[in-house]
Amino acid sequence: MIKKPAADIAVIGGSGLYEMRELRDIKEIRIKTPFGNPSDSVLTGKLSEVRVAFLPRHGRKHAILPGEINQRANMWALKSLGVKTIISASAVGSLRQELAPAHFVFPDQFVDETRGRVSTFFGGGIVGHVPMAEPFCKTLSEMMCKEAEKLGIRSHLGGTYVCIEGPGFSTKAESCYHRNMGYSIVGMTVPTEAKLAREAGFHYVPVSLVTDYDCWKEGEEVDQEKVTAILKKNIENIRRMLVKVLPGALEAGCSTNCSGLIKTSVFTHAENFPHKIYKDLKPIIG
Repeated sequence: MIKKPAADIAVIGGSGLYEMRELRDIKEIRIKTPFGNPSDSVLTGKLSEVRVAFLPRHGRKHAILPGEINQRANMWALKSLGVKTIISASAVGSLRQELAPAHFVFPDQFVDETRGRVSTFFGGGIVGHVPMAEPFCKTLSEMMCKEAEKLGIRSHLGGTYVCIEGPGFSTKAESCYHRNMGYSIVGMTVPTEAKLAREAGFHYVPVSLVTDYDCWKEGEEVDQEKVTAILKKNIENIRRMLVKVLPGALEAGCSTNCSGLIKTSVFTHAENFPHKIYKDLKPIIG
């Protein structure tokens, strides 16, 4: 563990966001964790006078599938740097007409349809159950959505993110099913990240960057050339938004007690903790 916090806020970059050229005084930190290697080394630096850590979710070479991401290592690495808040950017498909390509969505719920992903730090002798009724940091989402709108980025607050296993995109039947269920956007990464972030006591907020209409809309099926063009626009917009919101993110407050929920979520008595498991989890559960 690094005794002096190296960063207060972390940005996890998704498809297209592999670096942050706005960072100054950059340091590259390779972190070993009890859970293996993170997706990449972590870049730390300053952006708008805020100490920021940046981690590309799929690696800087985009060589890691959604189901291959070592989310526990990523969260542990960021915790070891002293990070308190995570802003998570990811590309998504839209399941609603009004959520058009190039729009930003700040979801407030998720449905996890993935299979077999490791989404908890607990197990092996320590049992914990964290509340997930409000899975994201609501106050921070509201602030970021307002700031994005001020920048002219069409943004939407609220909605349900449904996570599919991937790496293939949805069939038309699946896309229509998700629409009929009332879901808003579809992606492949956020829920596992959010569950682990909650256990680790982070203020966690996803920013979903719409690239397409999935495949439910006739004549608007996923087209790689169109998606790439929208992706580039989204990345420039998320960079503009981050420069604007990072200075105020630390003072945004929290209405969901993100950092405190872990304190009452460990069910195993401390005297029964296996020594090795507790040593690995100490940065997480204190």
